[in-house]
Amino acid sequence: MSNHSQAPVVWLLTDNKPGHKNQLKGLGNRLRVLTGAALYWISAEEYPVPLWRALLGVAPAMDTALPKPALIVAAGTGTHRLLLALRRLGKAKTLILMKPAFPLGWVDGAIIPAHDEVKPANNILHTEGVINTITPLARLTSKPEALILVGGRSEHFDWDEDAILNQISDLIARYPQWRWTITDSRRTPEMTSERLAELQSPKISVVHHTRTHDDWLSHQLAASRAVWVTPDSISMVCEAATSGVPTGLLNLNARANSRVANGVKRLTKRGLIAHWADHASVMAEQAERHERLWEADRAARWVAANYLAAFQKSGKEARQ
Repeated sequence: MSNHSQAPVVWLLTDNKPGHKNQLKGLGNRLRVLTGAALYWISAEEYPVPLWRALLGVAPAMDTALPKPALIVAAGTGTHRLLLALRRLGKAKTLILMKPAFPLGWVDGAIIPAHDEVKPANNILHTEGVINTITPLARLTSKPEALILVGGRSEHFDWDEDAILNQISDLIARYPQWRWTITDSRRTPEMTSERLAELQSPKISVVHHTRTHDDWLSHQLAASRAVWVTPDSISMVCEAATSGVPTGLLNLNARANSRVANGVKRLTKRGLIAHWADHASVMAEQAERHERLWEADRAARWVAANYLAAFQKSGKEARQ
């Protein structure tokens, strides 16, 4: 049986951190569409690897039920030792998401955000921000529904609870005919979450992050005509921008030399997200946006062409 009639087996190595898992899921979902990939999730915690195995590329004993991989993809520092230990396993190609602490020559390829400023190379794909699971919307709702995603303390921006609450209150007052859905995140300080909860009213739904589910964000984005995000989470900013829903940034002061702040700046320069000062443009009825950000798809096409070429589907199937 030729490769063309088989699905490539892709192992996804995870450290189970939600952000890293999200990147793997976004890439994996698109690889499944483009190549028919069969995805197998492997928790690095279940395969502790001593340093010597990682350095020498000596694989640990893996679950015998796992089929042999064509590609092994890892995200998160906790997966690096396992990935390196598996780098000589059969003919499998190895791929790392994000900039690793080890030399890039030790793996076959890397997908790294452009804001990490890693020198270009044939085996590196630079992405705008981080890969996520959001699919761009075919069309926007015409209903005046807006979503607000609130992050929290980070090493990249100075968290200012009063400033964020004031901006949210300002938006709600300026656009009284709109309905608002507000959610916080795991990093939101408790006091901020409590103050957000006080905004609950007939036109404002405040949803605590513990009451959301895996598909909650994509459903909310699909129902929204505008989305506002705090800039401290590059993943939240990229998810909003990928959806194609007009996206605005709530204002926080960036810390000097922050990679995340630089990544956010790159997205604003490309016109994919807007500053707080441009709130009227975010809230205006929009014609369809011309430029789209869909890095999971772009990354998957790059991976398919470079590491899974024998498995690519026909053009018609791949466009789904």
